[in-house]
Formats: sequence, structure tokens, C-alpha cells
Amino acid sequence: MATDRRVSRVASLIKREVSQVLLYDIKDDRVGTGMVSITEVEVSGDLQHAKIFVSIYGTEEARRSTMEGLRSATGYIRSHLGKHIRLRRTPEVVFLEDRSLERGDKIIELLNQISHEHKNSDTAGDTTQEDDPEAQQ
Repeated sequence: MATDRRVSRVASLIKREVSQVLLYDIKDDRVGTGMVSITEVEVSGDLQHAKIFVSIYGTEEARRSTMEGLRSATGYIRSHLGKHIRLRRTPEVVFLEDRSLERGDKIIELLNQISHEHKNSDTAGDTTQEDDPEAQQ
């Protein structure tokens, strides 16, 4: 088993290398349909498996197409990692879509909506007291 420090260092190297491959080496048009960014890489303790979480900006069809392109490029990316990262065995690579950014945006939007409604109800409550002479007494 590798130490936690080594696992995180390998994850960082994989993230950097795969980012470079996605920017410059992948020729598959499907990968270019949605804007892809790598949000996280999780490497197993034995350094044999790597989960690469990607965030894809675009329509649902673009996301689906991009994920298909990434899955088809897995072999190429793994061979690239084997050439550029010195490990005994190159980890198996799996791409997973990360939708946490979307969920975060939705939560922020809902919180802003609640805050706006709360402000509106406070100002509506203040004006009704001013207009109602019985409420002032």
C-alpha cells in the first residue's frame, strides 16, 4: 500500500497529465462538444485504479456525447499516463461525471430565491402596518 502522501501526489500528477491530454492530444470531436474540466481524481491505495471526475458544461446531449468520447479515449489516456508517470503499473482509468457544481448552483439559486421572498414578505408586512390605522394603535 502506498502512503497517503504518495496517493495524493499520484492523483495530482494524473490530473495534470489528463488535463494536458484533453487540451492538446484528444482528436475526438465528441470530447470538444462540451467544455470539460477535471474536478477531482481519486486514486486507490494500491495505485491500481483512478477515478477521474469531470464537469461538463453544455446541453444534456453534449454531456452524453462528451462522456462517450472520454470513455472511448480511456485506452489512449491510460497509455499516455504509462509513458509520462513512472509507476510499476499504470492505473485503470474510469471517467465519472461530476455534477456537484450544478447542484451547488441550484442550491445557491434556491437560497437567493428564499432570501428574496423573505425580504419581500418583510417589506409587505411593514406597509400593511402603515396603511392600517387600527394596527398603529
